[in-house]
Amino acid sequence: MEDHKKALEGNSTARGVIKLSFSEKCFAVFNYTFFILMGLTTLLPFVNLIAKSLSSEGAVISGRVGLLPVGLQFDTYWYVLQDSLFLNSLKNSVLLTLVGTACSLTVTTLTAYPLSKYRLRGRKWLLLMFVFTMLFSGGLIPTYLLMQNLNLVNTFPVLFLPAMINVYNMLIIKNYFEGLPDSLEESAKLDGAGNIRILLSVILPLSLPVMATIGLFFAVAFWNDYFAAMIYITDPGLKPMQLYLKELLVSSSGDFLKDNIDAAINTTPQSIQASSILLATIPILLVYPFLQKYFVKGVLVGSVKG
Repeated sequence: MEDHKKALEGNSTARGVIKLSFSEKCFAVFNYTFFILMGLTTLLPFVNLIAKSLSSEGAVISGRVGLLPVGLQFDTYWYVLQDSLFLNSLKNSVLLTLVGTACSLTVTTLTAYPLSKYRLRGRKWLLLMFVFTMLFSGGLIPTYLLMQNLNLVNTFPVLFLPAMINVYNMLIIKNYFEGLPDSLEESAKLDGAGNIRILLSVILPLSLPVMATIGLFFAVAFWNDYFAAMIYITDPGLKPMQLYLKELLVSSSGDFLKDNIDAAINTTPQSIQASSILLATIPILLVYPFLQKYFVKGVLVGSVKG
């Protein structure tokens, strides 16, 4: 009988059924409770924003809007989508994100690849120079004067050229390249491939996780950046979405309803702001599901190897 009982316990263990101690159960309950509360802390303000964007004027003004819309209406979204300034800033942000991400990923990869090779002369000094820029910079005023002397102020390239390489992202890609087997590159060289051909045909196809992850980093950074536009851009036609939202949130209530009397009747400044923020968030949220499967693997493999 005892042998049969031990056999059953052994089968349960083999099937992955492991009994937890009391302290382990308490720790698991604490973890679930903590992360659920943290998730609600980040999710509930977003839900409230959606409710405000869909609620009637009286409900928003009286403060009766919580997590569900009160007096459902879609006038605010209709108004925002007809706003030429919103549409122009959306176009600028999409273009900035696409161009900036492509250029930054290209330059960062071309920098990381040679630095991942131990045979590169002066490699340690070059890495030291890059790391130095992570700790020290010239400052805002010298950077602005440099952009001014290069005639880049109030131009589209000034929004992505100064941030085209990120040392932290470059080090992640470098570490990922160092983790690839040297035999792959050696066999390609025996077939007559040069460095560029090896990078394009051998290294990059094997580096899709880290490329997707760093590309997502760059895309989110460019999409959310407003500081560079606030410093360098005065032309309304070049302002990206985040600068538009910043000016919308600090403007007076009449500034963005004065051109549309019908919208002013059924909406409030708070509803317009909420709708604009949500519409500006949707594009970058749609990108993440396609890259999520590469995210953890790309960061982990690129950061554990020093």
